[in-house]
Amino acid sequence: MEIYNTLTRRKETFQPRDPGRVGIYVCGPTTYNYVHLGNARPLVFFDTVRRYFDYKGYEVVYVQNFTDVDDKIINRAREQGEDPLAFSHMYINEYFKDADALNVRRADQHPKVSEHIPDIIGTVEALIKNGFAYEVDGDVYFAVRKFEPYGRLSGRTFDDMQAGARVDVDTRKQDPMDFALWKAAKPGEPSWDSPWGPGRPGWHIECSVMSQKYLGTNFDIHGGGSDLIFPHHENEIAQAEAATGEPFVRYWLHNGFITVNDEKMSKSLGNFFLVRDILSKFSPEVVRFFLLSTHYRSPLDFADENLVSAGKGLERIKTSIRLLTEALERKGEVSTARSGSGWAADLTASLENLKAAFDSAMDDDFNTALAMGVIFDLAREVNSAVQKAGNEVSGPDREALRRAYDLFQNFNGVMGLFKVEPQSGRILLDSDAGDGSSLAEGLINLIIEIRQEARKKKDWVVADRIRDGLKELGVVLEDTPQGVRWKKQ
Repeated sequence: MEIYNTLTRRKETFQPRDPGRVGIYVCGPTTYNYVHLGNARPLVFFDTVRRYFDYKGYEVVYVQNFTDVDDKIINRAREQGEDPLAFSHMYINEYFKDADALNVRRADQHPKVSEHIPDIIGTVEALIKNGFAYEVDGDVYFAVRKFEPYGRLSGRTFDDMQAGARVDVDTRKQDPMDFALWKAAKPGEPSWDSPWGPGRPGWHIECSVMSQKYLGTNFDIHGGGSDLIFPHHENEIAQAEAATGEPFVRYWLHNGFITVNDEKMSKSLGNFFLVRDILSKFSPEVVRFFLLSTHYRSPLDFADENLVSAGKGLERIKTSIRLLTEALERKGEVSTARSGSGWAADLTASLENLKAAFDSAMDDDFNTALAMGVIFDLAREVNSAVQKAGNEVSGPDREALRRAYDLFQNFNGVMGLFKVEPQSGRILLDSDAGDGSSLAEGLINLIIEIRQEARKKKDWVVADRIRDGLKELGVVLEDTPQGVRWKKQ
């Protein structure tokens, strides 16, 4: 497995700190608003990375934080007349609703800043003791120039660096690039007691502290969006290594930006889109498919037409899974007999090649775009096999189809496109889950039964009216030799 390491700017063979075990830390959202699509891309991608390590047989420890103490939260809560911590935690709950919809698994740990204040204070004390930080009037700053490797992640030199948008201008600092580790309390803000007086943590220190608390030093993978490379991740490295004297992270992974009309999506430009607004128009499956359809380090352009196109592509995969499920539900039993149809032998051989191609794509820096192509290849193989199988499938023929379904399950376990039934692992499609209501599903099936009775009586007017009426409501019927199938339009 090769991973592109932002720190070295090249692909490297992945070697975990502890054989068979992977520790991953991903920067989560600052919770003062609903999740937007720019937040969703790293959430979905790194969830897929985690799933792939599971698929490869690693023991995975996955940590994703919440920034629940921050200037943005305080300012927004003040505007709303809310308590900042309560306000932030409300949006943490809303985050989980969107993440669950996108089939993002819960992390093993979701640490919050407010719950790790003693750990943060301890690290700041170590930085002062080690000569890398200093206190001024209750504020504590990191002395950037004392950490000689500063800038190696972003490729910046001290001469290029200037105070950025997230660096407070403060004449009390020894150097304009020095950044806050601890901020003295201001009236009306959340604060905690510290050796320097009441205050709260700066933005960057939280991830250095919480990642090492749960994963130790020199852990395997730290991830996030490209916008975090500087200054956030650069500062994380400086804080962590200056405090411990140990290497911080082995591999740094950063996903590319989402663009709108080739311009970076950002709140300052007003061109960002909330996930729940997008989910009001497109299914979570389509949104996840769209986010994984491009290599994670490449920019991804957002537009309704791109999501429509993604939906059409995903429907091809769904159709193959439906056809395969129906074939396996028809008469016939699995047999140990070695004889079978030629198509079954061809399919079995293809499945081995497809699994190898999928693994190769994901082993090459998590190339989900190429891996999606393999899933489409599997869909084509399945469509051809089901067509050749006919109405009754038994013996080795049935076993070949079962193996194809198992491969869909394995691929889906990595990509997370479809939710699964917990006990059986069966892939759930629209026709299984409906709109989340068993009543809606039951009503559609009842209407289909009434239409079938009309067709038997050759009452084509009623049958066509039912078909056309359902289509207007977004439910498409497909008459096949094996019966009627329905799907959402």
